[in-house]
Amino acid sequence: MKTIKGPAVFLAQFVDKKSPFNSLDGMCKWASDLGYKGIQIPTWESFLIDLDKAAESQDYCDELLGKVRSYGLEITELSTHLQGQLVAVHPAYDLMFDNFAPDKLKKNPKERTEWAIETVKKAAVVSRRLGIKAHATFSGALLWHTWHPWPQAPKGLVEMGFNELAKRWLPILDVFDENGVDVCYEIHPGEDLHDGITFERFLKATKNHKRVNILYDPSHFILQQLDYISYIDHYHEFIKSFHVKDAEFNPTGKKGTFGGYLDWADRAGRYRSLGDGQIDFKTIFSKLTQYGCDVWAVMEWECCIKSPEQGAVEGAKFINDLIINCTDKKFDDFAGGDTNKEDLRNILGLQ
Repeated sequence: MKTIKGPAVFLAQFVDKKSPFNSLDGMCKWASDLGYKGIQIPTWESFLIDLDKAAESQDYCDELLGKVRSYGLEITELSTHLQGQLVAVHPAYDLMFDNFAPDKLKKNPKERTEWAIETVKKAAVVSRRLGIKAHATFSGALLWHTWHPWPQAPKGLVEMGFNELAKRWLPILDVFDENGVDVCYEIHPGEDLHDGITFERFLKATKNHKRVNILYDPSHFILQQLDYISYIDHYHEFIKSFHVKDAEFNPTGKKGTFGGYLDWADRAGRYRSLGDGQIDFKTIFSKLTQYGCDVWAVMEWECCIKSPEQGAVEGAKFINDLIINCTDKKFDDFAGGDTNKEDLRNILGLQ
């Protein structure tokens, strides 16, 4: 067993032009004052981290780490969710995902993909320089538009899609391996890695690359009506990162898992602030602890009702109350006694 670290907070959804959310110092002080012990940093926000500079300079990384630690915080993981998404984009989504790319790469999918691959590689080097062992990202998607089998998927299509996805990621995974860092794919709708089966397909396509791991976020599973508890039983050895985000699923006679193209607040499946949804976090924390998953509990705020400020305040206490300090004592030790081999034979009725 292993005690989960935390609470921590993913900074991405809190970034703003207003203070304290427009500077690293401001966000660190804000998080520390709320009781968080760690921060997950989105690498596309250059005011939080200059990834190019960090990949070249250990001094810069040391200064960054020193600044974060001066607020009593640790960097839990770096995130390349947006850049990872751009490693694999189906043409149907090109214009929408161009928003994640630098202006000079927009409407140039080939160069955008090459940039994304090199950027995620840099995150491996920077993670090592910062002493971080896990990295959070998205897989991207070439097959997502075919997830519902109508029209029928031609034979060999899925295999080809995962082989191409693996081909793009393998050079990245090798760089992460060289730097001793695990790649934790957030299993997420819209990605080719969106459940257990698709994770296994990708793992197989990479020939079981040891750096292929999971960012576990149960909110994405309740929206799919997937058993997020038994998922831990199946994949606990791969869970190296953990987003604590709540969700609910309330279908009606008019809407279900597909959502009806509705806004988030009106969908049957929607993300909620911690404690306001339906997820059984007590069991999740128990299972992750029992399996010895070495993870930070990182609060990710995504709620269509409650403000991020209130969600962050409540989230720190919510996580802190769930963290289980592992016991090294057996509760029935008091009733035990000394035994010897002869006693054991007698208990078994052996002469």
